[in-house]
Amino acid sequence: MKQTLYNARVTRPTRGRPRAFDRDRAILDAARLFWRYGYSGTSTRALTAALGLSTSSLYAAFGSKAGLFEEAVRTYAERYREIYRQAVAEKDLRTVVERVLVDSVEEFTRPSDAHPGCLLSSAAMTDSTSTLDTSAYYAELHGWNERALRARVEQAVQDGELAAGTDAAALTGVVQSVVHGLSVRVGLGADRADLLATARLTHRLICEQLTSPPS
Repeated sequence: MKQTLYNARVTRPTRGRPRAFDRDRAILDAARLFWRYGYSGTSTRALTAALGLSTSSLYAAFGSKAGLFEEAVRTYAERYREIYRQAVAEKDLRTVVERVLVDSVEEFTRPSDAHPGCLLSSAAMTDSTSTLDTSAYYAELHGWNERALRARVEQAVQDGELAAGTDAAALTGVVQSVVHGLSVRVGLGADRADLLATARLTHRLICEQLTSPPS
């Protein structure tokens, strides 16, 4: 995918008291650029302009442009892992599935003042640094999420919550496919209400299949 180079026009700093450095805000502002233009397409000059930092301050805080990129990716990508970590801790599988679907939509569509957007549909997914291959990192993350969900489905079968013949791999695959489809729709401009409606309908349809074995 050809990326557009973003190179912000540098403006003269205004006189007055320097703003306090907010690391979390800096990572968010940097992530917005990386999500839109990728690592290669975002210049150091663009980053310093967006973050309000000098080049020396940026390097002091993050080590390098690559260090900032990697921290931004890990900071926001790990939110996806946390969705699954919290969901599989629920007591019943219906709630597990609901939380994975609904919480994923809410994460994908968080307000732009608090989140850079969906990583899966970002330009950052096509880029990498010498120490972080973004697509490989996300593949590992996806694998962890899928294994966690499948283990929880298998536990539900063992506990008698699901019928003994339930195909745990297939059920996990259905949920994962819907989550990824929802992320694609975010990139195509679907709004939160539409995505939540899809997530809740999917949850309802899945729950209709989650019948316990006869006692």
